[in-house]
Amino acid sequence: MSRKALLLAAGMGSRLRSLAQSRPKPLMPIGGAPILAHNLRWLAASGVEEVFINLHVAPEAITAEIGDGTAFGLAIRYVFEPELLGTAGALANIAAAFDGPMWVVYGDSLVRCDLAALAEAHAQSRAEMTLALFDRDRHPHTGVAGGRVVAGPDGRISAFVEGGCAAISGLVNAGVYLTEPSILDLIPTGRPVDFGHDVFPAMLASCRNLMAHVIEPTGYCLGLDTPESFAVGERLLAERRVVLA
Repeated sequence: MSRKALLLAAGMGSRLRSLAQSRPKPLMPIGGAPILAHNLRWLAASGVEEVFINLHVAPEAITAEIGDGTAFGLAIRYVFEPELLGTAGALANIAAAFDGPMWVVYGDSLVRCDLAALAEAHAQSRAEMTLALFDRDRHPHTGVAGGRVVAGPDGRISAFVEGGCAAISGLVNAGVYLTEPSILDLIPTGRPVDFGHDVFPAMLASCRNLMAHVIEPTGYCLGLDTPESFAVGERLLAERRVVLA
């Protein structure tokens, strides 16, 4: 299992601005701690040892709050992006450290799933990328429209539509990936590149091994990038339908 992760925390957070005010989105408190802190604790508990965090908005506030990772049992490396590079561009930006499988985790969500099980499925399928998915009908979620995924019985993804319609599939991108360095040839440098809009379509068009892993029944995905979704996440926590371990 990979001991390295990229935690994406550089987004503008525009849709959450009315709630966050001057606070950067990764530091929005929920369940007694900032979103970013919850994600770091989860990664550490899952066996991750080194985390890269990309920053753009209010980087000093984030580094001051989170520190060097000692409090989480992690080694944290911050990577400032003067210009936003996109979800995939942020991974290419740390290519020198991308020397084996690496987790990519979206920092505006709280996901809980068995990373060891996902890593095992990834290894067995010899995937270049494996995406964690949740089922809108079975897993707790906040209603944020993520990319819809169609996958075969063997888990191979045959279609991905960013922000896609429900008719395509009830399986939704949870924003947690395990990826191999071989995908770097699909990420041009020097401009923003997005997984959903750019990399996944390119992988499907060239028949690359892009795999799906539906998270276990006890898992969940709380997308927290709007005031409405944030309120749903707080309600799910208050009702103990989800637990932040």
